[in-house]
Amino acid sequence: MKHVNLRLPDDLHEQARAAAATDDRSLNSWLVAIVRRAVAPDETPDSPAGDPATPAPLRGNGNSPRP
Repeated sequence: MKHVNLRLPDDLHEQARAAAATDDRSLNSWLVAIVRRAVAPDETPDSPAGDPATPAPLRGNGNSPRP
């Protein structure tokens, strides 16, 4: 397993923590599921190869401003 330091703005960190809590997950577990879903080619939770523990979709349009 690899470790990654991720720096988040305070507001984004709080939103991610709230989303993880809503999914009854740790922040780390929630982030792993988000990254896994983002890199998986055309897999959905409804497909046999999908992650059954995929968190609820993020709110908004999914676009975040880049610095």
